[in-house]
Amino acid sequence: MQISRSVARDFFGAAHIMKIYGHIKSGNCYKVYLTAELLGLRYDWITLDNSKGETQTAKFLAINPNGKVPAMVLPDGRRLAESNAIIAFLADGSHLIPQDRFEYAQMLQWMFFEQYSHEPYIAVARFIQFYQNMPAERQAEYDTCQIKGNATLRLMDHHLSTRPYFVGTSMSLADIALFAYTHVADQGGFDLSQFPHIQDWIKRIQATPKFAPMLFDD
Repeated sequence: MQISRSVARDFFGAAHIMKIYGHIKSGNCYKVYLTAELLGLRYDWITLDNSKGETQTAKFLAINPNGKVPAMVLPDGRRLAESNAIIAFLADGSHLIPQDRFEYAQMLQWMFFEQYSHEPYIAVARFIQFYQNMPAERQAEYDTCQIKGNATLRLMDHHLSTRPYFVGTSMSLADIALFAYTHVADQGGFDLSQFPHIQDWIKRIQATPKFAPMLFDD
């Protein structure tokens, strides 16, 4: 399904529009959707469902040979995959990227943390529970995700106990990257009531102007 978003900020040119391929229930795809909405970008959203094989067609594999969403095609035909790479491109020069050199590096630190110490546990536990309905053969993996995922959430909660956002005093791509799967972590069996600073942070993100929720009618 294709959804057009008509908004004010369009640095890709009025005559052309970029296309974003994804599935909004995926945290990685939601990062891209949320970034585009917060920045008021103009784009076409094309929904693809991996469970139906829609990312394995010859047409999509020509866009991303890795066969995964999200992926983006610019008006000039250039293509980009991987969620954090896409949001970094979209947000270049915006308020979502710190101007201070050290804070910029800190933002990258948390984005790498999200991919290597957060998503493998929070997102995987959600997939096993929310999408696969807890198959017995994945129970041991799920249990490991609970242990390591809760350790990750404790680290995040401690960090947020002394600051409103992960870097500096305003939202950055670090927050978007971590928010995507954290705010639906309960769907993977994680009890966010144990992490009050994360809960407050989630509310701050959701109160941001132009915030868009994960689920829309697709």
